[in-house]
Amino acid sequence: MIPSINPPGDRTIGLLAYLYGPGRREEHVDPHLVASFDDMAPDPGRDPSATLKALQQLLDQPVQALPEHARPAKHVWHTSVRTAPGDRRLSDEEWAEVARRIVAATGIDPGDGQSGCRWAAVRHADDHIHIVATLVCEDGSRPDDFRSGKRAQAEARLIEKELGLHQVAPGDGTAAQRPTSAERHKAERQGRERTAREQLREAVRRAVAGATGDEEFFDRLAAAGLLVKKRVAPSGDLLGYKVALPDDRNKDGEPVYYPGSRLAPDLSLPRIRERWSMDQPESPPPPGPRAPSAARRRAAAALSDAVLVVHHGEDAVAAACITAAGEVLDALAKTSAAHTRHQLRGAAEAFERASRSHIRAVRGHDQALRQAARELVRGGPALGRGEDGATTAMVLDMLFVLIIAAAHWHARKGHAQQAEAAHRAAKHLRGAYQVAAEQPLAVLHQRGRNLARPLLERQADAVRAAMPELAEQVLAEPGWPSLAATLADAAAVGHISTDLLARVAGRRELGTAESVSDVLVWRVRRMANLPADSYPEYVTAASLQRDSAVPGTVDALGASTTNGPVRRR
Repeated sequence: MIPSINPPGDRTIGLLAYLYGPGRREEHVDPHLVASFDDMAPDPGRDPSATLKALQQLLDQPVQALPEHARPAKHVWHTSVRTAPGDRRLSDEEWAEVARRIVAATGIDPGDGQSGCRWAAVRHADDHIHIVATLVCEDGSRPDDFRSGKRAQAEARLIEKELGLHQVAPGDGTAAQRPTSAERHKAERQGRERTAREQLREAVRRAVAGATGDEEFFDRLAAAGLLVKKRVAPSGDLLGYKVALPDDRNKDGEPVYYPGSRLAPDLSLPRIRERWSMDQPESPPPPGPRAPSAARRRAAAALSDAVLVVHHGEDAVAAACITAAGEVLDALAKTSAAHTRHQLRGAAEAFERASRSHIRAVRGHDQALRQAARELVRGGPALGRGEDGATTAMVLDMLFVLIIAAAHWHARKGHAQQAEAAHRAAKHLRGAYQVAAEQPLAVLHQRGRNLARPLLERQADAVRAAMPELAEQVLAEPGWPSLAATLADAAAVGHISTDLLARVAGRRELGTAESVSDVLVWRVRRMANLPADSYPEYVTAASLQRDSAVPGTVDALGASTTNGPVRRR
């Protein structure tokens, strides 16, 4: 159950006309009063003799009783209270009790003999009500509605439990500001799927990912097509910034600017600068057409190290790694191939909430992740095929592990919203991984099925020796041939399968993976420094014959064992 308190307004009659009207974003069905301050208020929805004007005058009476100079300029308080999708339909009587509890909790009408404001609750849909009140109490005083939003949320958590509704995770004040109803209505009128605030938040977040300083950050904002205003001190020092969409205008035709701090708590300029304050001089970006895949391979290594930090490091250091993981995810979403783009953007949007908490990040240990995000952006878009596609699967596998580790870390700290957001991000990542991994795993699977039986049995024995508790599960999985082909690739270039598997399995828990063999494929290929999508460029015939027990059959790499070097096909 979500109460959403809007900024105060100045026209009671205008709000009532909307609540009892046909609706602009969604159809209003049977608008009617479910509760009011004295249960005797007129109901223009169901009483033919009642009018909107009569209800407005009743609610505004304490305001009008004050001298004109003492009346608040913005005297209309308004909140909606909405149940979650899938919740049962509440009766009018239940909604009436919800309204009474919300106005009491927020100080609008505290009860217990205390003077309160006049209010009315209107229902025009199955899943929500609107409460309108005027911010002058019956005795002419102002209500104690300080932090009414937090008080309403706390009461909603209690109501959810008592009514058996979906229980929303409690917040901690670090979430980004929600779009207002006016912003949502404006987006609807303009045909936008998201509000300007949400679009700007995503654009700024991507501009931050891997940036090294003010100049690069503002260049990225401009390249994204945003309008930017900088706040400069008399000394010439840059103090802050605000951004706008070129086509988002107010009634006077001027761009609507949002300061970074109003987009999200960590997008103010001082908080952004904290990220690059500890950055070391960077190495040059990888040149050539393989830059995207090289950047993804290095990102996977950085993510692997970060998992250990989140599991075992100090809280402030873990918080920094979790924030930097968000930058890697934003960089991947920005450079992703078309077939993974939707899921990666969904993951980045969800994980944005998981990247902040009251545990202040200590910078320094997140440098490798920030460097990885920078290389991903500078490496450019991935085509999603061949090595690009396979290294994308590799990095998504490792990023999934880190985000699950972040979810567990947040859960241990009692950060319910962040843990839930990390799990939502993980679901999107799983979808992106399945798409990215399908083709390269299919190639490896086919090669594994073509391995000589003695070699296949040798790799199976290595699995049993290195990880006896999971061996039978791995050998029974559909992905086992892909892992067998990968172990054969590693053996062909000098690695011992048993030792390699023990090292790979020992660094991460594997029991909760959907496919242990798929996870091991990418970790083995990365640790053994194998190409992600295939096998080494050159392998001597001698090494192939050493690893293949039957001459002339398909070898460890899926090629015919002939004399001379074997090229990748």
